[in-house]
Amino acid sequence: MDLILPSSGLIFWQLFGFLALLFILIKFAWKPMLAAIEERETSINNALKAAETARNEMANLKAENEKLLAEARLERDTILKKAQDASVKMIDDAKEEAVKAGALMIENAKAVIETEKKAALADVKSQVASLSLDITEKLLRANLSDDKSQKDLVEGFIKELKLN
Repeated sequence: MDLILPSSGLIFWQLFGFLALLFILIKFAWKPMLAAIEERETSINNALKAAETARNEMANLKAENEKLLAEARLERDTILKKAQDASVKMIDDAKEEAVKAGALMIENAKAVIETEKKAALADVKSQVASLSLDITEKLLRANLSDDKSQKDLVEGFIKELKLN
């Protein structure tokens, strides 16, 4: 029964040992344990704040990266549009220049043709005049009083024309 109901001296000494141990723990161990707990709590709070700051920075960096990507895409589209406009302009300029060059070539060809036509007409006129003079000269030389001599003269002219 001693185990179930302890004596009063045992209770006193156990209470005295407990209070002494409690005093020693409060005096020497309680403050360092509380300081360690507070330090741990502070470091956890600082880590949470740092994590929150890092998360905010990551969100800001992500937003900034998206903004930079959007700007780069816009700049790329602008550059492509300018390049396309420049190529269209170059093609249009080349077509216009080709049309002008073709018109100039046609104009030059017309001028050459006109010059050659005038030269040919002048040559034909010169030949007609020469032939007319020859015919007139031959007519004046020949005696054209009778029909037979006139017919012979015309036939002779025709033979000469065929030879030339």
